[in-house]
Amino acid sequence: MLPIILDLASLRALYADGTATPLDVIEAVIERRAAWPDKAVFITEASDADLRAAARALMAQHPQPNSLPLWGIPFAAKDNIDAAGFATTAACPAFAYQPAGDATVVARLRAAGAILIGKTNLDQFATGLNGTRSPHGAPRSVFDATYVSGGSSSGSGVAVAAGFASFSLGTDTAGSGRIPAAFQNLVGIKPTPGLLPNSGVVPACRSIDCVTIFAGTVGDGVTVRRIAEGFDAADPFSRRPQWAELPVAGLRIGVLNETEREFFGNNEVETLYDTAIENARALGATIVAFDYAPFREAAALLYDGPWVAERLAAVEGFLASNAKDFDPVVRGIIEGATGKTAVQAFNGKYKLEALRRQTEATWQEVDVLLLPTSPTTYTVAEMLADPVRKNSHFGRYTNFVNLLDCAAIAVPAGFDSDDHLPAGVTLIAPAFTDEALAPLADALHRLGARGMGRDKGAVLPEASQISPAPGALIPLVAVGAHLSGMPLNGEITGAGGRLIKSCRTASDYRLYALPGTVPPKPGMIREPGFAGPGLAVEVWALSPQAFGQFVARIPAPLGVGKISLDDGSSVSGFLCEPHALTGAEEVTQHGGWRAFIASRQPVGPGPK
Repeated sequence: MLPIILDLASLRALYADGTATPLDVIEAVIERRAAWPDKAVFITEASDADLRAAARALMAQHPQPNSLPLWGIPFAAKDNIDAAGFATTAACPAFAYQPAGDATVVARLRAAGAILIGKTNLDQFATGLNGTRSPHGAPRSVFDATYVSGGSSSGSGVAVAAGFASFSLGTDTAGSGRIPAAFQNLVGIKPTPGLLPNSGVVPACRSIDCVTIFAGTVGDGVTVRRIAEGFDAADPFSRRPQWAELPVAGLRIGVLNETEREFFGNNEVETLYDTAIENARALGATIVAFDYAPFREAAALLYDGPWVAERLAAVEGFLASNAKDFDPVVRGIIEGATGKTAVQAFNGKYKLEALRRQTEATWQEVDVLLLPTSPTTYTVAEMLADPVRKNSHFGRYTNFVNLLDCAAIAVPAGFDSDDHLPAGVTLIAPAFTDEALAPLADALHRLGARGMGRDKGAVLPEASQISPAPGALIPLVAVGAHLSGMPLNGEITGAGGRLIKSCRTASDYRLYALPGTVPPKPGMIREPGFAGPGLAVEVWALSPQAFGQFVARIPAPLGVGKISLDDGSSVSGFLCEPHALTGAEEVTQHGGWRAFIASRQPVGPGPK
């Protein structure tokens, strides 16, 4: 008996013990696909005969179960992504063409053993976040067919949530790889722009488009992303990753301040967002309210600024000859770029860079943003009655992400109080934190999980759980001369150290001024039973390599041990060998090294 949601861990286990074969899974896919009442999910389905043939060929060429990374795993692809044997239409029949081969990402997935079951519906030319802008109809929520599926990767979200595909490919310019995940109780992996190549993908905004992945778990999505990613010289926007880390401890998560909260009257989604914040806090994160305004202003540039001209650039010749073949709303948006000038393009670029500079202040205070994926949802009828304004509501917290070169993972956040519709949240961090974000996203998903896709009772498999990467940043407590602004702080910042927070030690630490040290250095020891004020310290984060090199340079009598902080956590930091304190001046009463140094500064003469 196959599970409702065809997650990778479950299928691999069934294959490994001989309970099922890829042909068995394909037969189930064929049956489920035929029985599903919503016929707007696919634009082109792989025929039953072709699917059976693909499964048999895989089993003949690679008879050992799970001998390929995605052996026998069914997947779907958005119909703006080329796949050999399928027309690419971008949901515009008059635009259709037969590609010469697979898009790079599709080729990599097929080579890994995955079986493509069809090309999915989308908002035409990937222009929309709701799923209603297609001549093939509007895919619907798997929980209530009167509601939108989310778009533009509408069919891709439904294909996984309904149980046809283990994962699917979407694309994301403004949020199209995240909004359907929120509305279908799925994970949406939105990579750093350029991490997955766009060769063989019909562009929307070529400079910021991303291929994305929908899956039941973060682990499944990350597995697929790792197979599909990698530099491709055929894509001028493809990038070689420069992986960035996030702190293991002391992680700071930015959440909306009260001024920037907007849920368009949907209190249910706001409640689920608040629950997700508390779940992040329970995972040990420090929650920091931040000003979303510069991010919101950057988001507005995607449609209100010159970037809409990129959509025109993608289809300019076709629009000139085939305007009548466009969805009216999509045509209105793209034609809105007509007349945009090079001056406007440069002014828009200048505005974006100015806003990027403003957001740098936020990234100094937080490591990750936690935002609602969509602040609300609507029925199909409501969306069709007000297609531009209501669509813009969905993008309030998604539109900026690619413009500001971020990685993001959208995860489910639970269901409303009537157990009717789901909502989601998204974790967002700077470029190439994709790997570092994954363990946090997985942990947050598991705390708030209500199944996968339409199966609210599904248990997230332990086999797909993601552990923190061994290369994650290591926290270090600075006590004296390595504090911010002190003489040796450059040794930490020069090694790439990041300040996590300022705090105090537990109360049983004592501080001494070591004699004869240049620059002056303290010695800190722990004395159980001592009741002091706690000492002001800073927690920094270093890469494992930098941490090892830093520790190796620490001179005796100082060393590194575990320091208890006033919040109960224990972090590596500077301690002193007790023998070195003979004759040293105790300065505990000052409450920290910085205060002690300030007390020794000469006071200038008063006014004459």
